[in-house]
Amino acid sequence: MIIVKEYPFYGRLFLKFDIALCFMVHIGRYVSLCITKSRASVQLIMKPVFTIFILILSICFHAGCNNCIIKNKNPGSYAVPSKANHQAEKNISIRLATTTSCDNSGLLKHILPDFKSKTGIGVDVIAVGTGKALELGKNGDVDVVLVHAPDTEKQYIENGWATNRTYVCQNEFVIVGPESDPAKLSNAKSALDAMRRIQKNKSEFISRSDNSGTHKKELSIWKNAGIEPSGDWYIKAGQGMGAVLIMAYEMDAYTLTDTGTYYAMTSKLNLPIAFSGDSNLENVYSVLKLNPEKHPDLNHSDVKEFIEWLTSDETAKLIRAFEVNEHTLFSVTDHYE
Repeated sequence: MIIVKEYPFYGRLFLKFDIALCFMVHIGRYVSLCITKSRASVQLIMKPVFTIFILILSICFHAGCNNCIIKNKNPGSYAVPSKANHQAEKNISIRLATTTSCDNSGLLKHILPDFKSKTGIGVDVIAVGTGKALELGKNGDVDVVLVHAPDTEKQYIENGWATNRTYVCQNEFVIVGPESDPAKLSNAKSALDAMRRIQKNKSEFISRSDNSGTHKKELSIWKNAGIEPSGDWYIKAGQGMGAVLIMAYEMDAYTLTDTGTYYAMTSKLNLPIAFSGDSNLENVYSVLKLNPEKHPDLNHSDVKEFIEWLTSDETAKLIRAFEVNEHTLFSVTDHYE
């Protein structure tokens, strides 16, 4: 009875097999009586009896399976999506393409639950470089974009892919490197001076080389410094910010990073800041509203609500309050142009 109650499929199969076994016991007794009479009789009897036995076992097995599939009320025992998973998928109504720094720093995990609790609207975060995020928006593969490359964003709007960009928050870029500081960046007077020192000393530098906002900023600094970086010392990683920081730490190399990702990872790295404080290293994040004329099928109504929430005073307080490893990772300026 325990088997039947707790394991409906195996219980039914066991009972039906038991019935078949009892049937065969009786047949066996009958056959044993016939053995003394004639060997030929046994052969004539056993062939159809064996066939009947196989047929009964087959019927019992299939009946047990059918009963299990139809009557088992425990869906968790089958490979089907749970109700919770289905509900979670259903609630995702906005696809947000954003930078790896917003993801690596933990900022979105900190603020997005507030949006969900207030609106019931879920957000599916796709963390890539700024270039890839803008491409996803251009192709209509996401509903909204949050990036940090102002000049590229303005060009994006001029090309008609977005209708506007709204300031969200900011931090800064810094150059980090080995404790020994072989290029003496501690003596640099500007970001341009720091990059020139790295190139002159041929100190290893890890470039993200992924068309991200950080990569675009790095290239602009090299350009303004009059340098086109190349050679064994200049390493193109093609990776996100977190991965590049780990590479720089393991290789005793310099790299350019946003402070959000850097401070979120300081407990894992011994990679001090070699240069900071240049106004040209400002790192501004903006949210872009995609053009409904280009992609009318996107979720523009929920995006409108999302942008209003993201740029509100209440969300600004959440962003300012976000700290990791005793560092405030982002700031919000009230009158940013």
